[in-house]
Amino acid sequence: MNSSVLLRLMVMMVQLWPCSPSRQNSRAQDAVQSFTAARRVKRGWLWEPLFATEEQISPHPVYIGQLKSDLDKQDGTLQYILNGEGAGSFFVMDEYNGKIYVMQKLDREKKPFYTLRAQAINRSTQLPVEPESEFIIKVRDVNDNEPQFLDGPYVATVPEMSPEGTSVTQVTATDADDPSYGNSARLLYSLIQGQPYFSVEPKTGVIRMASEMDRETKDQYLVIIQAKDMVGQPGAFSATATVTINLSDINDNPPKFQQRLYYMRVSEEAPVGATVGTVFAEDSDIGDNAAMDYFIEADSSDVFHIITNNETQEGIVLLKKRVDYESRRRYSIQVKAVNRYIDERFLKEGLFEDTTLVKINVEDADEPPVFTLENYMMEIVEGAMTGALVGVVTARDPDEADSPVRYSIVHGMHLKRLFSLNEHNGAIITTEPLDREIASWHNFTVTATETRNPEKISEANVYIQVLDVNDNAPEFPKSYETFVCENAVSGQQIQSISAVDQDDSAEGHRFSFSLAQEDANSSHFTVKDNQDNTAGIFTGKSGFRREEQFFFYLPILIQDNGTPPLTSTNTLTVTVCDCDTEVNTFYCRYGAFMYSLGLSTEALVAALACILIFLVFFLAIVTIRQQQKKKPPFSEKMEEFRENIVSYDDEGGGEQDTEAFDISALRTRTVMQTHRPRKKATSEIQSLYRQSLQVGPDSAIFRQFISEKLEEANADPSVPPYDSLQTYAFEGTGSLAGSLSSLGSNTSDADQSYDYLADWGPHFKQLAGMYSSHRTVGD
Repeated sequence: MNSSVLLRLMVMMVQLWPCSPSRQNSRAQDAVQSFTAARRVKRGWLWEPLFATEEQISPHPVYIGQLKSDLDKQDGTLQYILNGEGAGSFFVMDEYNGKIYVMQKLDREKKPFYTLRAQAINRSTQLPVEPESEFIIKVRDVNDNEPQFLDGPYVATVPEMSPEGTSVTQVTATDADDPSYGNSARLLYSLIQGQPYFSVEPKTGVIRMASEMDRETKDQYLVIIQAKDMVGQPGAFSATATVTINLSDINDNPPKFQQRLYYMRVSEEAPVGATVGTVFAEDSDIGDNAAMDYFIEADSSDVFHIITNNETQEGIVLLKKRVDYESRRRYSIQVKAVNRYIDERFLKEGLFEDTTLVKINVEDADEPPVFTLENYMMEIVEGAMTGALVGVVTARDPDEADSPVRYSIVHGMHLKRLFSLNEHNGAIITTEPLDREIASWHNFTVTATETRNPEKISEANVYIQVLDVNDNAPEFPKSYETFVCENAVSGQQIQSISAVDQDDSAEGHRFSFSLAQEDANSSHFTVKDNQDNTAGIFTGKSGFRREEQFFFYLPILIQDNGTPPLTSTNTLTVTVCDCDTEVNTFYCRYGAFMYSLGLSTEALVAALACILIFLVFFLAIVTIRQQQKKKPPFSEKMEEFRENIVSYDDEGGGEQDTEAFDISALRTRTVMQTHRPRKKATSEIQSLYRQSLQVGPDSAIFRQFISEKLEEANADPSVPPYDSLQTYAFEGTGSLAGSLSSLGSNTSDADQSYDYLADWGPHFKQLAGMYSSHRTVGD
């Protein structure tokens, strides 16, 4: 076989390998290039495309193809060797002829192809006669997998009344088989359940509306879709998916009143805003499509109004204005319900609204009396005599019984001393004269009570204005301080004055100023009226002498413009000051004060000097006292107090510190009563101590000993009352010699025997020689 034929076979093998992964194509191209390179050196492989069918089961190896060198003369001199993926397990090669066999069952879904290498060597020399070549065995697919709906179960929503052909949703099934080979992975969709409302496209799985549907009839549908592979051919595998399709609401239904006539009742006592009743129009739609507003269409809409409860979609009829049984006993209103949101597509079917009739009966009630006015405004002139009529309040019973009423003052009881109210006719009269300057308005509340039913009470406010009468004369607004220099010239203004009036003038106050008649001819001062409710005080001569007259008293006459006009005389005090042109107010006040005391300037200077000397003397005394305070107190008597002071240092003062007083006085009576005399514990201590050397500090005997010593120390009145530390040493149980301590011994050192030291060994020989009774004098 020449090289051109082999190259065409190689290209054909690659073409018979459709839709392979990029890696597979790359390997195939490499194989073609290797084959072409081999033919250039007049060597090459001969093979045909290799395919292995998956799921193929046979008791014998299955032949799938052959690889052969063009140098093979079929004399058995060449040996074929197979390596790579699955070599020796899934695939074997006949070493004599290069035929390849499948040994085990293959699964394309797990591994779609295998890459192997073939080599031909000379059996005698074991040298390769062909370069190692890589080739691919593709696993051919069979229909061994069922379709699967991986995204199920499906839920979709579509508006009701959607036209035929409207897309609802799409379902998609997958098949693990090879889509590029045969029909194993080619799926076909069909509708198992859902006719005649829905349809499905066979190739895409798109579900569409097959007819218009009304949500108010049925709002949910269950559709079953089947997917078959092999394009639905016999023997194909199939799978099903469930699709729940919900119909969403649109506003295609108007509201409808279930009642064409409603009856309601309202009491004439009901306040404004009270609920009279409710109406309800049903709407088959839901959500916003069922939202509606209610309106009243009638001439009586000024008495009632209606609002919508957005949660229950009810219309609530409310009282807009009080009703009166005696005036009108029956109302008839027309209520309309209109959809809040309207879909214009359905307007051709009619208006989305409905009406109903509501009849309302007014119920009679025992009502409280009704005042002719809610607020009474009255006037009376101030100073009117006692018993003057201010005004009249009037109330009546609105019921048919027309019960008599009784009047009284309830709020503003303190005003009863000024006004009285006739409980039968409602007349208000004064009980004492009124003064506008004290109070210009008087406000209180009156009540009207039915005599037959005292629980029925109503109230009204009364406002009484006290009208002004010119009964207060004008006066100075303040006390003026007026000064004049001794060398003042004639015609010099020394003061500007004004006036106030407690009365109220509707036209505005107008005051006139002049000197009183008794001082009009005085040549000292003059008054000039400025015609603007002010006046100026001017000097009437030049030069004043304090020695002649210190004060001048000017009677100023002030008249108002009231009817009749009132006049008052106000005295202006002018003080003469020792100055040239400008007045020193402080100095003038000081001079006036001294003049009133009758003291001269020299006397005042002497008094001030005395006061200054007194202050200096006082400050000196205070300074000396402060210096003396810095010295230690009680320095002279320190020795006397020291005899009665007992000092307790933190370092301990010893027993001498307790000799100054009886320490037993600090003991409580309980401690003194429970005190027991200290026992002579010398022999006891020695006995217990010797026992402790054998048993250790944790023994009950040792604990008993410590407890007894502690109790004795606490009850001993001869020691201070503060805590003390008593130490009882313990030397342990390891020493053969026992304790060397002489604590608690009832004998002196001279009487005690130390002969036992000789038995303790050579370490205590020197000590035994010092204390033993056998020692010599020379020792």
